Amino acid sequence: MIALVRHGETEPNRAGLLLGRADPPLTDAGRAQADAVARSLCRSHAPIAVVSSPLQRAVATASAIAECAGVGVEVDERLVEIDYGEWDERGFDDVPADELARWRRDPEFAPPGGESLAAVQARAGACAQELLERAGDGVVVAVSHVSPIKGAVAWAIGASPDAAWRMRLDLASITRIIPGPAGPTLLTYNERVAV
Repeated sequence: MIALVRHGETEPNRAGLLLGRADPPLTDAGRAQADAVARSLCRSHAPIAVVSSPLQRAVATASAIAECAGVGVEVDERLVEIDYGEWDERGFDDVPADELARWRRDPEFAPPGGESLAAVQARAGACAQELLERAGDGVVVAVSHVSPIKGAVAWAIGASPDAAWRMRLDLASITRIIPGPAGPTLLTYNERVAV
């Protein structure tokens, strides 16, 4: 099984900004969220591996889980957040309305200097496939961000990348994918852990 974990809160998350490759730290609330997720994951079935996006908000979340599980943190670049390019750390109201509309209807559209949802799904799906095979009967935790996790879910259920617009994914949530007879299977989505 893969347990996909979205990182804890940062200041731009709190402000409702698009947060891609910018690299702010967790807030105090974000660190508490990471600790709560770690306790929840280690209580049920300790992970055999913890893999993380290279961004510090993900690595800090992963470190709390890895410490609890008694393993190290491995970094996988494919788990990094979508590249919002010129839109990074902007509010949705600051994005031109015509470009925002195009982004929502065209999975191949990329923000200026950024990355498309289709590209995110391709890399997140490939990473999820490898981690699912690696997990065997155990649990591999992958700490990532909203877009790669939604991309991995869309990959698992055979949906188009634009399905991401119809999924809500909270901070410090857990999403689980397991192997199934017909391929990857979504077991749970957006599990929230009490802090």
